Amino acid sequence: MRPGALRRRLDHGDVGRMSNGNYMMTGLHGLDEPLLGNRDYDGGHSEGKTLECIWVEGQRKEHLHWAALLFTNLIEQWAQWIANIVLGSASFIARILRLPSNTQSGSNLKLLEPALNPLQEARLRSLQQRLGIPYDGSRLEHQEALKQLWKLAYPDRELPSLKSGLWKDMGWQGPDPSTDFRGGGFISLENLIFFAKKYPQSFQRLLHKQDGNRSELEYPFAVAGINISFMLVQMLDLQSGKPSSRAGRRFLELLAEDEMAFDDLYCVTFRMMDAQWLVKRASYMEFNEILKSTRTRLEHELSLESVSRVKDLPAYSLLKR
Repeated sequence: MRPGALRRRLDHGDVGRMSNGNYMMTGLHGLDEPLLGNRDYDGGHSEGKTLECIWVEGQRKEHLHWAALLFTNLIEQWAQWIANIVLGSASFIARILRLPSNTQSGSNLKLLEPALNPLQEARLRSLQQRLGIPYDGSRLEHQEALKQLWKLAYPDRELPSLKSGLWKDMGWQGPDPSTDFRGGGFISLENLIFFAKKYPQSFQRLLHKQDGNRSELEYPFAVAGINISFMLVQMLDLQSGKPSSRAGRRFLELLAEDEMAFDDLYCVTFRMMDAQWLVKRASYMEFNEILKSTRTRLEHELSLESVSRVKDLPAYSLLKR
């Protein structure tokens, strides 16, 4: 390309970001010193040379000058291109790092539905069928179950009628226990009966509040049991087709080992709740707070790698037969 044409392109800002006219130079007067540091073309060495030689040297200097400018501009463009790549990669990596991760803590995190073996599917289906049964005070089998609970709780006391103020001794809110089952369903009564049968010593100690320094305003035993049943159903995500919460997925592993894993876990949770109650010296109005802290503690124990059965939970050692 001829120098004049190159200068016209530079004047229109065609190369890089150079402003118009910044490098518009003519002949020898545009260079005090070559950009490459070659001092052979210093003005002091031009004496005795013909005009043709001077013109050739001037053209050579000018060519060197424009070549240096083009080289510098090319380097600048390459640097900008590399910077764009680096910044773009960093932005891409940052977006990846901001993606939600399955390693986040918290009980409400949903994961993909687990693949269940036939045994797990059968046991989960059976448990969910139990969850779907509401307590019905008009059904004979439900009435008999309530009477059985009384006999297990107070083997030496006479069985009261189904509506009696004596039921308050067990921790029902009124003379008719059937009104307290709305949140827990029939399974919450089954949980209490299971607790009384399998771990009678712990059941009795909790019922009669025999451990620790108790508050003057204690939690009502039976109603607390219904709340624990309800809390476990929520925590384990058992109302979904297949539990997808962390605790729910871990529970499915326990269910594969023990068909009564839910009932055993209920007993552990009840005992754990009472331990939290005593540690925090809680009273009646703090029950919900204690239940939340119990849930947090239980979720932590379920997450332990060493736990493959309910009996492996650290809090299981609190239960006494």
